[in-house]
Amino acid sequence: MRKIKFDINQQLKEMTEHRTDDLSIACYKTTISEHVQGYIPLHWHDELQFVAVVQGKVLFHINEQQVAVSQGNGLFINSGIMHMAENFSMEEQGMYLCLNVAPQSLVSAELYMKYVHPYVTATNLPFLMIEKSSSWGEQVLGNITAVRQEIEEQAPYYELNVAAAVLEIWKGLIKNGYFLEHNETEMIRSRRIKQMLMWIHQNYTEPLRLEDIAKVGQLSRAETCRNFKLILRTTPMQYVLDYRIRKSTELLRFSQHSVTEIAYEVGFNSTSYFIEQFRKMMKRTPLQYRREEQKGRQDEEKEIRS
Repeated sequence: MRKIKFDINQQLKEMTEHRTDDLSIACYKTTISEHVQGYIPLHWHDELQFVAVVQGKVLFHINEQQVAVSQGNGLFINSGIMHMAENFSMEEQGMYLCLNVAPQSLVSAELYMKYVHPYVTATNLPFLMIEKSSSWGEQVLGNITAVRQEIEEQAPYYELNVAAAVLEIWKGLIKNGYFLEHNETEMIRSRRIKQMLMWIHQNYTEPLRLEDIAKVGQLSRAETCRNFKLILRTTPMQYVLDYRIRKSTELLRFSQHSVTEIAYEVGFNSTSYFIEQFRKMMKRTPLQYRREEQKGRQDEEKEIRS
Protein backbone atom coordinates (compact mmCIF):
# COMPACT_ATOMS: atom_id res chain seq x y z
CA MET A 1 0.00 0.00 0.00
CA ARG A 2 1.31 3.42 -0.95
CA LYS A 3 2.08 5.54 2.11
CA ILE A 4 0.49 8.97 2.47
CA LYS A 5 2.75 12.00 2.71
CA PHE A 6 1.49 14.74 5.00
CA ASP A 7 2.22 18.05 3.28
CA ILE A 8 3.21 20.93 5.59
CA ASN A 9 5.30 24.06 4.98
CA GLN A 10 8.23 25.51 6.92
CA GLN A 11 5.84 27.19 9.36
CA LEU A 12 4.22 23.77 10.04
CA LYS A 13 1.01 24.84 8.35
CA GLU A 14 -0.80 22.00 6.60
CA MET A 15 -0.95 22.63 2.86
CA THR A 16 -3.92 20.37 2.05
CA GLU A 17 -6.85 22.28 0.57
CA HIS A 18 -9.79 21.42 2.81
CA ARG A 19 -12.81 21.89 0.57
CA THR A 20 -15.18 20.28 -1.90
CA ASP A 21 -15.90 21.96 -5.23
CA ASP A 22 -18.53 24.23 -3.69
CA LEU A 23 -17.93 24.17 0.07
CA SER A 24 -15.06 25.18 2.34
CA ILE A 25 -15.60 21.86 4.11
CA ALA A 26 -13.87 18.49 3.83
CA CYS A 27 -14.24 15.19 5.67
CA TYR A 28 -11.57 12.48 5.50
CA LYS A 29 -11.10 9.02 6.93
CA THR A 30 -7.61 9.00 8.43
CA THR A 31 -5.74 5.78 9.23
CA ILE A 32 -2.64 6.76 11.17
CA SER A 33 -0.49 3.81 10.09
CA GLU A 34 -0.95 4.69 6.40
CA HIS A 35 1.12 7.86 6.75
CA VAL A 36 4.82 7.92 5.88
CA GLN A 37 5.93 8.82 9.40
CA GLY A 38 3.58 6.31 11.05
CA TYR A 39 1.82 9.22 12.76
CA ILE A 40 0.28 12.58 11.86
CA PRO A 41 3.10 15.11 12.31
CA LEU A 42 2.84 18.35 14.24
CA HIS A 43 0.97 20.95 12.20
CA TRP A 44 -1.76 23.59 12.27
CA HIS A 45 -4.38 24.91 9.87
CA ASP A 46 -6.88 27.73 9.67
CA GLU A 47 -9.86 25.37 9.63
CA LEU A 48 -11.79 24.20 12.65
CA GLN A 49 -11.45 20.45 13.08
CA PHE A 50 -13.97 17.94 14.42
CA VAL A 51 -12.72 14.39 14.95
CA ALA A 52 -14.70 11.16 15.43
CA VAL A 53 -12.57 8.12 16.32
CA VAL A 54 -14.04 5.06 14.57
CA GLN A 55 -11.36 2.48 15.42
CA GLY A 56 -8.82 2.00 18.18
CA LYS A 57 -7.56 4.74 20.45
CA VAL A 58 -5.78 7.87 19.23
CA LEU A 59 -3.38 10.03 21.21
CA PHE A 60 -3.50 13.71 20.23
CA HIS A 61 -0.80 16.20 21.23
CA ILE A 62 -2.33 19.68 21.44
CA ASN A 63 -0.41 22.72 22.67
CA GLU A 64 1.86 20.52 24.80
CA GLN A 65 -1.11 18.58 26.20
CA GLN A 66 -1.82 14.90 25.50
CA VAL A 67 -5.42 13.84 24.91
CA ALA A 68 -6.38 10.17 24.45
CA VAL A 69 -9.59 9.64 22.47
CA SER A 70 -11.18 6.19 22.40
CA GLN A 71 -13.35 4.65 19.70
CA GLY A 72 -16.80 6.22 19.67
CA ASN A 73 -15.65 9.56 21.07
CA GLY A 74 -14.22 12.65 19.41
CA LEU A 75 -12.44 15.95 19.70
CA PHE A 76 -12.78 19.57 18.58
CA ILE A 77 -9.53 21.37 17.69
CA ASN A 78 -9.71 25.12 17.25
CA SER A 79 -8.37 27.15 14.34
CA GLY A 80 -4.62 27.80 14.35
CA ILE A 81 -3.85 25.31 17.14
CA MET A 82 -0.72 23.16 16.83
CA HIS A 83 -1.46 19.43 17.06
CA MET A 84 -0.34 15.95 16.04
CA ALA A 85 -1.80 12.45 16.37
CA GLU A 86 -0.48 8.92 16.85
CA ASN A 87 -1.73 5.47 17.78
CA PHE A 88 -2.19 5.16 21.53
CA SER A 89 -0.52 1.74 21.43
CA MET A 90 1.22 -0.48 18.90
CA GLU A 91 -1.39 -3.20 19.40
CA GLU A 92 -4.32 -1.35 17.82
CA GLN A 93 -4.58 0.82 14.74
CA GLY A 94 -6.25 4.19 15.19
CA MET A 95 -8.68 5.47 12.58
CA TYR A 96 -10.84 8.57 12.68
CA LEU A 97 -13.08 10.78 10.61
CA CYS A 98 -11.71 14.28 10.33
CA LEU A 99 -14.12 17.10 9.48
CA ASN A 100 -12.36 20.36 8.59
CA VAL A 101 -14.41 23.54 8.27
CA ALA A 102 -13.29 27.06 7.34
CA PRO A 103 -14.56 29.32 10.17
CA GLN A 104 -15.81 31.92 7.69
CA SER A 105 -18.05 29.33 6.01
CA LEU A 106 -20.07 28.50 9.13
CA VAL A 107 -22.36 31.52 9.00
CA SER A 108 -22.87 34.61 6.85
CA ALA A 109 -20.25 37.33 7.03
CA GLU A 110 -22.68 39.51 8.96
CA LEU A 111 -22.99 36.90 11.75
CA TYR A 112 -19.36 35.83 11.87
CA MET A 113 -18.24 38.29 14.54
CA LYS A 114 -21.09 37.31 16.88
CA TYR A 115 -21.25 33.55 16.54
CA VAL A 116 -17.81 32.39 15.37
CA HIS A 117 -15.03 34.87 16.05
CA PRO A 118 -15.36 34.82 19.88
CA TYR A 119 -14.80 31.04 19.89
CA VAL A 120 -12.03 31.02 17.31
CA THR A 121 -10.10 33.66 19.28
CA ALA A 122 -10.86 32.44 22.83
CA THR A 123 -7.61 32.02 24.73
CA ASN A 124 -8.97 29.09 26.75
CA LEU A 125 -10.44 26.96 23.95
CA PRO A 126 -7.61 25.18 22.08
CA PHE A 127 -9.63 21.93 22.08
CA LEU A 128 -12.74 20.33 23.52
CA MET A 129 -13.52 16.65 24.13
CA ILE A 130 -16.59 15.29 22.36
CA GLU A 131 -18.01 12.40 24.37
CA LYS A 132 -20.78 10.15 23.08
CA SER A 133 -22.19 9.97 26.62
CA SER A 134 -23.43 13.57 26.32
CA SER A 135 -26.40 14.53 24.15
CA TRP A 136 -24.35 17.20 22.37
CA GLY A 137 -21.45 14.82 21.83
CA GLU A 138 -23.70 12.12 20.42
CA GLN A 139 -25.25 14.64 18.02
CA VAL A 140 -21.86 15.96 16.87
CA LEU A 141 -20.43 12.49 16.27
CA GLY A 142 -23.54 11.50 14.31
CA ASN A 143 -23.35 14.62 12.18
CA ILE A 144 -19.66 14.04 11.38
CA THR A 145 -20.57 10.59 10.05
CA ALA A 146 -23.51 12.06 8.12
CA VAL A 147 -21.30 14.71 6.49
CA ARG A 148 -18.80 12.05 5.41
CA GLN A 149 -21.58 10.01 3.81
CA GLU A 150 -23.14 13.03 2.08
CA ILE A 151 -19.82 14.08 0.55
CA GLU A 152 -19.09 10.54 -0.64
CA GLU A 153 -22.50 9.98 -2.21
CA GLN A 154 -23.11 13.53 -3.52
CA ALA A 155 -26.82 13.00 -3.99
CA PRO A 156 -28.96 15.97 -5.10
CA TYR A 157 -28.89 18.80 -2.55
CA TYR A 158 -26.02 17.17 -0.65
CA GLU A 159 -24.32 20.56 -0.26
CA LEU A 160 -27.33 21.86 1.67
CA ASN A 161 -27.35 18.75 3.86
CA VAL A 162 -23.65 19.14 4.60
CA ALA A 163 -23.98 22.85 5.38
CA ALA A 164 -26.96 22.17 7.66
CA ALA A 165 -25.17 19.38 9.53
CA VAL A 166 -22.04 21.50 10.06
CA LEU A 167 -24.11 24.44 11.29
CA GLU A 168 -25.91 22.11 13.71
CA ILE A 169 -22.56 20.93 15.04
CA TRP A 170 -21.42 24.49 15.61
CA LYS A 171 -24.71 25.60 17.12
CA GLY A 172 -24.47 22.74 19.60
CA LEU A 173 -20.97 23.77 20.61
CA ILE A 174 -21.79 27.42 21.24
CA LYS A 175 -25.00 26.52 23.11
CA ASN A 176 -23.01 24.29 25.43
CA GLY A 177 -22.37 27.23 27.73
CA TYR A 178 -18.60 27.07 27.39
CA PHE A 179 -17.00 29.96 29.28
CA LEU A 180 -14.74 31.99 27.00
CA GLU A 181 -11.82 34.13 28.09
CA HIS A 182 -10.79 37.23 26.17
CA ASN A 183 -8.69 40.24 27.06
CA GLU A 184 -9.72 43.85 26.51
CA THR A 185 -7.25 44.44 23.70
CA GLU A 186 -8.76 41.57 21.76
CA MET A 187 -12.29 42.88 22.25
CA ILE A 188 -11.29 46.29 20.86
CA ARG A 189 -9.68 44.55 17.91
CA SER A 190 -12.90 42.61 17.29
CA ARG A 191 -14.98 45.77 17.22
CA ARG A 192 -12.62 47.39 14.74
CA ILE A 193 -12.59 44.33 12.52
CA LYS A 194 -16.39 44.29 12.58
CA GLN A 195 -16.48 47.93 11.48
CA MET A 196 -14.06 47.26 8.64
CA LEU A 197 -15.93 44.16 7.44
CA MET A 198 -19.25 45.96 7.45
CA TRP A 199 -17.71 48.79 5.44
CA ILE A 200 -16.24 46.33 2.91
CA HIS A 201 -19.62 44.59 2.51
CA GLN A 202 -21.28 47.95 1.85
CA ASN A 203 -18.65 49.24 -0.58
CA TYR A 204 -17.13 46.19 -2.30
CA THR A 205 -18.43 47.30 -5.72
CA GLU A 206 -16.30 50.46 -5.52
CA PRO A 207 -12.51 50.78 -5.89
CA LEU A 208 -11.11 49.95 -2.44
CA ARG A 209 -7.64 50.60 -1.06
CA LEU A 210 -5.90 49.32 2.03
CA GLU A 211 -5.71 52.93 3.25
CA ASP A 212 -9.52 53.21 3.09
CA ILE A 213 -10.04 50.04 5.13
CA ALA A 214 -7.45 51.08 7.71
CA LYS A 215 -9.11 54.48 8.10
CA VAL A 216 -12.45 52.86 8.93
CA GLY A 217 -10.78 50.83 11.68
CA GLN A 218 -8.75 53.82 12.89
CA LEU A 219 -5.57 51.81 12.46
CA SER A 220 -2.34 52.03 10.52
CA ARG A 221 -2.03 49.96 7.35
CA ALA A 222 0.41 47.59 9.06
CA GLU A 223 -1.86 47.12 12.09
CA THR A 224 -4.86 46.54 9.83
CA CYS A 225 -3.00 43.78 7.97
CA ARG A 226 -1.86 42.25 11.25
CA ASN A 227 -5.40 42.17 12.64
CA PHE A 228 -6.85 40.63 9.48
CA LYS A 229 -4.15 37.95 9.54
CA LEU A 230 -4.75 37.24 13.21
CA ILE A 231 -8.54 37.09 13.09
CA LEU A 232 -9.49 36.13 9.53
CA ARG A 233 -6.27 34.38 8.44
CA THR A 234 -6.03 36.55 5.34
CA THR A 235 -5.04 40.03 4.21
CA PRO A 236 -7.53 42.90 3.88
CA MET A 237 -7.26 43.06 0.10
CA GLN A 238 -7.47 39.27 -0.27
CA TYR A 239 -10.64 39.38 1.82
CA VAL A 240 -12.08 42.01 -0.55
CA LEU A 241 -11.13 39.84 -3.52
CA ASP A 242 -12.68 36.70 -2.03
CA TYR A 243 -15.85 38.57 -1.09
CA ARG A 244 -16.22 39.92 -4.63
CA ILE A 245 -15.84 36.42 -6.05
CA ARG A 246 -18.47 35.06 -3.64
CA LYS A 247 -20.89 37.82 -4.67
CA SER A 248 -20.19 37.10 -8.35
CA THR A 249 -21.31 33.48 -7.94
CA GLU A 250 -24.77 34.75 -6.96
CA LEU A 251 -24.99 36.80 -10.16
CA LEU A 252 -23.72 33.92 -12.28
CA ARG A 253 -26.42 31.66 -10.86
CA PHE A 254 -29.38 34.00 -10.82
CA SER A 255 -28.84 36.68 -13.48
CA GLN A 256 -28.44 36.71 -17.24
CA HIS A 257 -25.66 39.30 -17.17
CA SER A 258 -22.50 38.59 -19.12
CA VAL A 259 -19.23 37.70 -17.39
CA THR A 260 -17.88 41.15 -18.22
CA GLU A 261 -20.93 42.87 -16.76
CA ILE A 262 -20.70 40.79 -13.60
CA ALA A 263 -16.98 41.49 -13.25
CA TYR A 264 -17.63 45.23 -13.17
CA GLU A 265 -20.72 44.89 -10.99
CA VAL A 266 -18.73 43.27 -8.17
CA GLY A 267 -15.83 45.72 -8.32
CA PHE A 268 -13.31 44.34 -10.82
CA ASN A 269 -11.97 46.71 -13.48
CA SER A 270 -10.67 43.94 -15.74
CA THR A 271 -12.58 40.96 -17.08
CA SER A 272 -9.43 38.91 -17.59
CA TYR A 273 -8.31 39.52 -14.00
CA PHE A 274 -11.76 38.56 -12.73
CA ILE A 275 -11.66 35.30 -14.70
CA GLU A 276 -8.14 34.57 -13.46
CA GLN A 277 -9.06 35.13 -9.80
CA PHE A 278 -12.37 33.27 -10.14
CA ARG A 279 -10.57 30.23 -11.58
CA LYS A 280 -7.99 30.34 -8.79
CA MET A 281 -10.67 30.33 -6.08
CA MET A 282 -13.41 28.21 -7.66
CA LYS A 283 -11.24 25.84 -9.75
CA ARG A 284 -13.19 26.66 -12.93
CA THR A 285 -13.98 29.67 -15.11
CA PRO A 286 -17.09 31.80 -14.51
CA LEU A 287 -18.73 30.36 -17.64
CA GLN A 288 -17.96 26.80 -16.57
CA TYR A 289 -19.42 27.58 -13.15
CA ARG A 290 -22.59 29.03 -14.72
CA ARG A 291 -23.05 26.04 -17.05
CA GLU A 292 -22.53 23.55 -14.22
CA GLU A 293 -25.02 25.39 -12.03
CA GLN A 294 -27.58 25.54 -14.84
CA LYS A 295 -27.14 21.84 -15.60
CA GLY A 296 -27.47 21.01 -11.91
CA ARG A 297 -30.74 22.93 -11.68
CA GLN A 298 -32.05 21.28 -14.84
CA ASP A 299 -31.18 17.82 -13.52
CA GLU A 300 -32.94 18.61 -10.23
CA GLU A 301 -36.02 19.84 -12.08
CA LYS A 302 -36.11 16.65 -14.18
CA GLU A 303 -35.82 14.57 -11.02
CA ILE A 304 -38.68 16.49 -9.41
CA ARG A 305 -40.89 16.10 -12.50
CA SER A 306 -40.16 12.38 -12.73
